[in-house]
Amino acid sequence: MNKESLREKHFLRFRYRAMLSYTGAILAICGMLMLTPLLLLPANPGELAHIWAFVTPAAVLLVGGMMLSRIFQPPEPIGLNVQEGGVIVLLSWITVIAFSAWPFVSILGLDATRAVFESVSGWTTTGLSVVDVTQAGKMVLLWRSTMQLAGGAGLAILMMSAVIGPVGAGVSSAEGRADQLVPHVRQSARLVLVIYGGYATAGVIAYRLAGMSLFDAVTHSFAAVSTGGFSTRVESIGFWDSAAVESITIALMILGNLSFVTAWLFLRGKMRWVIRNGEIRLMTVLLPLAAAAVFVITCRGLYPQLGKSVRVAIFESVSALTTTGFSTVSYGDWNSFGVFVMILLMLIGGGACSTAGGIKQFRVYMLWKIVSWELHSVFLPSKAVLERPVWEGERRIFVSDSRLSQICAYVFLYLTTYCLGTLILCASGFSVQDSLFEFASALGTVGLSVGITSAEAPDTVLWAETAAMFLGRLEFVVVLMGVLKLSGDLRRMFSSANRSGHAKRY
Repeated sequence: MNKESLREKHFLRFRYRAMLSYTGAILAICGMLMLTPLLLLPANPGELAHIWAFVTPAAVLLVGGMMLSRIFQPPEPIGLNVQEGGVIVLLSWITVIAFSAWPFVSILGLDATRAVFESVSGWTTTGLSVVDVTQAGKMVLLWRSTMQLAGGAGLAILMMSAVIGPVGAGVSSAEGRADQLVPHVRQSARLVLVIYGGYATAGVIAYRLAGMSLFDAVTHSFAAVSTGGFSTRVESIGFWDSAAVESITIALMILGNLSFVTAWLFLRGKMRWVIRNGEIRLMTVLLPLAAAAVFVITCRGLYPQLGKSVRVAIFESVSALTTTGFSTVSYGDWNSFGVFVMILLMLIGGGACSTAGGIKQFRVYMLWKIVSWELHSVFLPSKAVLERPVWEGERRIFVSDSRLSQICAYVFLYLTTYCLGTLILCASGFSVQDSLFEFASALGTVGLSVGITSAEAPDTVLWAETAAMFLGRLEFVVVLMGVLKLSGDLRRMFSSANRSGHAKRY
């Protein structure tokens, strides 16, 4: 082995030691999170028999994570690039999802396909479910909502705010949290958790005042601020048929939809910068138009009472655009127009660097700006230089060609995946309209359903939706980047070892 190959091998080992250490820290934190349902035991002693369904996987994650973190701990914090962050995100998410499925198998008797589906739906804050909530105990229901709360914040945010110093923005960027509230990464992560925790706490209090039980208030607040959508009721928010509960949920969904940078500006009273945000402008146009159209063409003829039809149109539109997935009605009797509007809203999705999914409002806003700039350039001299400014937080930036290319490539990849997934559902025997709706919900991590997703759904459909939820939450590129880097680094390390062995034989 030559010196260059030896240096490369040592460098890769050094970097992967750090990556394994940080992955271990994430696993340990998630192991502690798995013990959360045990807090219900004093009030629900009848579920004591289910304790090991949470303690066993929690112990494996906690002990295994701590060992990884300690054994491979670098002498000092190491800054990671986005590719290395992608490896950490990929390894930690896959491992955590696998262990989080354990209670669904142990307690509810779900098979591996359905248990993994429910786990992925929770961590990706989707809300599609194969669990019969009328048969599930409170420990399982709390675990579902806890997964969504933690998944909305992101495993990288939990790790950096708790145990790791200034390791750089590589991990958070890979997990879709590229924007920072303050320059210091760890301080920014903690601010995100403070804002996020404040949303959840306010939601619990508001729900209690609106008449929910404490358990329902906690689980629905967790699911609302994470734009997750898991409910303890078959009818979701429609169970309460309450304007107060719906209003609180709408407020929480919109807060969860905002990027944390926008929320930070809003909380500091910097409304000038909030109003200039392209996502905010897009949302303030889309939501009223969508709700009004759904009310006039769909809801007004279905629900005789004016107040009910208005509430349904507003609530369902907000739930679809913010990718939360709560609902107050079923869609079985909706006309094609209403279903199509919901599909469009789910495809657009929520704010960038928020808990929401979908293509993201910023990318859609940028596509509109591209069209506007191209039309404007037609009337300019051929040698004119066209500026392309947009506002991001408090900064006015100029969009580069490379960034526009990345946005267009992502949207193309997203829509291509959407078409392929829809074809899989159609091939499984479902109608085109239902398949378009259901896969838009899965890929956008929404959680609204027309009935395709259930415990009786074919395994092919559930695995297609599982892959869609995972790719949608981690935004495709991260998964591809992590897989390519892992395979490339392993190939280099093994090729170096093979060259060394070949040299020794001769």
